[in-house]
Amino acid sequence: MRTMLKSKKGISPILATLLLIVIAVAAVIVTYAWVMTFTGSTTSQAGAVLNVENIRFHTVSTTDYVEVIIRNSGTADAKIVEVYAGTSSTALTTQTSVSYTPSTAIVAAGSSLNVTITYDWTDGTRYHFKMATEAGQTLPFSEEA
Repeated sequence: MRTMLKSKKGISPILATLLLIVIAVAAVIVTYAWVMTFTGSTTSQAGAVLNVENIRFHTVSTTDYVEVIIRNSGTADAKIVEVYAGTSSTALTTQTSVSYTPSTAIVAAGSSLNVTITYDWTDGTRYHFKMATEAGQTLPFSEEA
């Protein structure tokens, strides 16, 4: 029995070193592939990224309007479903007299949407607005008339 244990040989140090290098390189390749797949799918699902491009307060005849241009720099379309306005960010009211150009109220990825609100405003007053999308995203902003 003792002679049997003495006759067993292990792998050579060179072979052990090569085996460790192959395992390390394989682990690095698998990790790299997983990270690239994860970041690729995460960035492609960025969705709608809405920004206010311009706000204009103007009057036609005796009717006051607020015109807001929203740009979508994301990768998905967004549909505006609610528009809120008020003199305080905590006391906003739903606006019912709103028109959109294009009329679908959809701001496509990479394009803009013109939102016109019929709203009585006073020069020199700061107004707060919030737009809500169908997906639940909100875009709060404020501007002085």
